[in-house]
This record gives sequence, C-alpha cells and structure tokens, in this order.
Amino acid sequence: MPRQPLPITSAILLMLGGSTVALAQTAPGAVDTFEPTTLAGSYLAGRSAEADYDLESAVRFYGKALESDDANPQLLERIVMLQLATGDMSGAFQNADRLVAIAPGNPISRVALAVQSLARGDYGEGRDGLARISPAQLATLTAGLLMAWAQFGDGLVDEAIETLDALTGPTWYVIFKDYHRALLLDAAGRTKEAVEHVGAAYDSDGTALRIVEGYARIMARAGRRAEAIEAITDFAGEVPLHPIARTLLDSLRSGVTPDPIASDARTGAAEVLYGLGSAIGGDNGPELPAAYLRLSTYLNPDAPLATMAVGDVFQDAERCGEAIAVYESIPATEPLRRNADIQIGNCLESIDQLDQAAARIRRVADANPADFEAAIELGNVYRSNQKFELAAEAYSQGIDHLPKDADGIWRIYYFRGISYERSSNWPLAEADFKRALELNPDQPHVLNYLGYSWVDMGENLDPALDMIRTAVEIRPNDGYIVDSLGWAYYRLGRFEDAVAELERAVELRPEDPVINDHLGDALWWVDRRREAVFQWAHARDLDPGEDELAIILDKIENGLSDKPLETLQPEAAALPETLIVAAGDSLWSIAQSLYGDGLQFLRLLEANADIIGEDNVIIPGMELVIPPADGN
Repeated sequence: MPRQPLPITSAILLMLGGSTVALAQTAPGAVDTFEPTTLAGSYLAGRSAEADYDLESAVRFYGKALESDDANPQLLERIVMLQLATGDMSGAFQNADRLVAIAPGNPISRVALAVQSLARGDYGEGRDGLARISPAQLATLTAGLLMAWAQFGDGLVDEAIETLDALTGPTWYVIFKDYHRALLLDAAGRTKEAVEHVGAAYDSDGTALRIVEGYARIMARAGRRAEAIEAITDFAGEVPLHPIARTLLDSLRSGVTPDPIASDARTGAAEVLYGLGSAIGGDNGPELPAAYLRLSTYLNPDAPLATMAVGDVFQDAERCGEAIAVYESIPATEPLRRNADIQIGNCLESIDQLDQAAARIRRVADANPADFEAAIELGNVYRSNQKFELAAEAYSQGIDHLPKDADGIWRIYYFRGISYERSSNWPLAEADFKRALELNPDQPHVLNYLGYSWVDMGENLDPALDMIRTAVEIRPNDGYIVDSLGWAYYRLGRFEDAVAELERAVELRPEDPVINDHLGDALWWVDRRREAVFQWAHARDLDPGEDELAIILDKIENGLSDKPLETLQPEAAALPETLIVAAGDSLWSIAQSLYGDGLQFLRLLEANADIIGEDNVIIPGMELVIPPADGN
C-alpha cells in the first residue's frame, strides 16, 4: 500500500543547498563490472551508479574519486547523502565532520551532525550546528523544526514555540509548523493549547495518516474522545485495516488515554525527519528522502512507520532488493508487519518471483480473511501469474468483505471479470463486467473489455460496437482500445473501417504483435496483400506468443483463405410477443414493419384467428399475438 504523503508543493523537491549535481540517466547495470582507475573515471562511474539508484556502488566510486581530491565539497556532500540513504550512519557522520570543516553551512552535513548530537542528548551542540545551516527552503524548515525540539530538550518550551512562530517560507511550511507546535505543546503537558494547532493541521490535511493520528491522540488527551474516534473512523472506517489506525481506535474505544506521538526531544526530532522525508517523495531519486528517513530511524529505531517509508522509497525507485531488506527488518510482532509483508509480495512480483509473492501475501490474507486489501493484492499477483481461477477466488474473498464506501470498487469486479473470462467462465465474467459498469458507467477499460468480448463471440454486436466507440471517445490515444474498435469492424466485415482504425492503433502501439497482426488481416481483405504480408512479418518479429507465432507464420506463407470470410452481422431486433393496434394500423403495415414483407400479414391472421373476424379488420386497442419471423 502506498504511504500517506503530507500535501506539499513541488518546491520541496529542491535540494537542500543547491550544490548537488544533476544526474544523467544511464542504462541499468552499466557499472556492475567497471572498476575505474582515474579521478574522472571514478566520478563518472559514481554518477552512473547513482543514476541507476545503485547507491552503495555510487558511494564506493565517489570514495575512490575522493582519494584523488580529498577536499572536494561536492564529492563529500554526495557521499554523506548516499551514506545516510544506505544507512551507513557512522561513515556519514565522519564525512559530515570533514565536510563542515570545508563548507561550514552545508545543510545535509549540519542536519546529520545535529541528529547525532540530539541522539546523545547534547541539545546545546545540536542547536549550535543548526544555527549555522546555509538558508534554503527545505534546509530552513528542517533546521527550524529541529531547533525547536532541541530547545524543548533543554526545557525551553516557550523559546521553542517562538522558534516555530518565527519560521517564514512557502505556504507548505504552515502544516509542519502547526503540527509540530501541537506535538511540542502536548509533550510539554500543555495539551489544551495543542488542540488549536493540531486542529489547524487536521483541517489542512485530514487525509494523511500521521496528521489524523496526531489529531486523535491530542483530542483524546484533551478529554475529547468522541472527536478522536470520529477522526479515525472518517479516515479508515469503522473496522480499519491499517494497523496504526486499528490499534489506536481499539485503545480509544476501550477508554485508554493514548500517549503523545512525541514525548521528548529525540522522538520529536525523529518525527520532523519522518514527516519531511515522507513528504519529499522520490521523483528526483531516493537518496534525499531515504537520508531523512534513515536519520529519523536513527533517533527513534522503534518507529516502524519510518522504516516502512524507507522501504517504500526504494520500492518506488525499483530497487526491490534494498526495499525487501528494509521491510524484513520490521519485527514479526509489529502490527505493521502486515503492511511490510504485502509490500514484500509486491516487490517479489515486480522482479518476477510470482510464486514467492503469492505465498507472502497469502500469509496475510489467511491470517485475516476480512482483510480485503490483502485479498485483492493476492488476486492481482495470481492474475499476473495467469493463475486465473485462484485470482477469481482471491478477488471473491476481497469482495465479500468490501466496505460499502470503499474507493474504486469497480476495479475489483473488473479484475475478477477478467479472471473469470480467462478461466472460461463467461457468465460470471459478464456479470462482473456489467456490475463494474453499474458502479462506473463510463469506465473505458470495462467498456472495451466487455464490448470486445461480445464482438469476439458474435453476441450483442450493436451495443458492443457502441461500447467500444464510447471507450475510444474517452481514451482516443489508447492503442489497445483503438485496436478493439478496429477488430470489431473487422468481425463485422467492415474492412475499410477496420484498416483505418487498426492503422491508428499501430501508430499508437507499434511494438504490439497482436495489433500488427490484426492490421495485416484487415489489409488482406481490402486487397492490399503485400502490405498485409509485411504487417504479419512485423508482428512475427515482435515476439508474439508461441501459439500466435504459428498462426502468423502460416499467414505469411499462405495468406488468408480465398473463400469469403465469414463475418458477423448485427442481430435483428427481437420481435415483440404481442402488439397493441394503433390508429391507422393495418395487418399489411404491421407485417411490413415487423417482417419487412407485407405479405407476411397471413401469418398474423393465422396467429390471431380467434380475435380477427372474417373481414380481416383490426381496430385500435386490439392486442395481437406476434409470431416469430421465418427461421426463428
């Protein structure tokens, strides 16, 4: 499950001080076997490793470069940042000492050394270092929040509040200031004062887990337990799945007064770094958020949320080996181990260890059958592994326990519908697709899947075509959906229309063998046969499945049959069982309308002989029995 970031503008993604060099992207694995011997080679190898998010290799290469240029502040800064991100705290602190001797205001080194001071209870030393940080948006906020907690550590509560009040900067400073004022006042025993500030933070973002938790704890500690319970249930439901929310809600309902989130300077500073590290995100790489989060866990090693967030950073960077190692470090006795196991399963799936992924998530789902999130994650893994019957079972378990107000319920029916369809259970698949459309009528993927399936089976052709057209209108640049429309036209024998749509689909998805194969088929039937063979040859070269390859090779060799292609036609509208005669109707006009042939009035006479007289006259209001058309 994704972590819950605090709302923050993209400005927070700026580096701490501006001296960090932007990285060029390189191919993964480019430095696996390369051992540079020169300063330039080592530096470039470090950049390459860092671009590939191989942070430990980057530290090694930058360290080699530093041997030839030991007073280079840029190299030292990168090494400090990366050592923090990888959890080498001792090495990071040593190099931070070296760096501040060269660049006294360097932000990341000053923050690291301040954390080291706070961890050993030397709050005065921590404040001295923080006061020397060079100004920059993130550095200024970090230093100010940590300074306030260092002052708190020395008993200077009012001075700490003044420090927070004096912090000025972008609008995204405000929520951090309100939140930490509240935590600091609560830790000082001034809980009633904390209520105002935590309320402001909650009003700014009542969707972030930590803000909701802080609000609930402070409200309960201020004697407003009902409001605390309401905040948790609004966020996570009456029976929360998230372990933090569930544990806190159980405590509140049982009458327990919860502890503060931060009870001292050390845990308060850890909360600063956890909040900022979670908010930064990894769009610019994992090293900065990971560095902040590692510093948080250094101050408060018993805080599993920060550890989970470190794992999330590496998972987002597609460094699943590092992510799994972090998740595995969460003790089995921790409630958050449930989340860690699900994330480990997701990581294992992403590196194609599908059986291991399913086993890991199955363990969570079996431990709590009501855990619909785990069941759905398990279904996703089975579906990726083409174990569709097992996927459908897992989705069914999730659906059985879905809360009525859960977000995105249509997706679960859609995924289960796919699993049923792939396991040859079309009636159940069709019902799920229809249910998904009831929940989200304009969902293009569901419209496309159901419409395509109907066309492929020769059923409900008119509504199927309308569905696919609607999907294309909603997603005109989705090559797969455009391909569905082209293939529907093909199945209906509208080959010119099929070519037009399939050519566009190939432009949108040139790498897809199925779409290229479809275009070849359509080209064949509009007498563009050389182009058709070229298109099939292209599909052959795009690594189709084994079964598809055999069919493509036969078409390249022999083309399609010269016999007329058996195409599908839209079904005639079903005839009514009865019809009420309207003014001006005659048996002839009714037969012409229903059967396309006025002479069929004789069939109407025969079917209604008991109510039509010998003069064959019908009168308005008369109810006629309508026999089926010939051949039906």
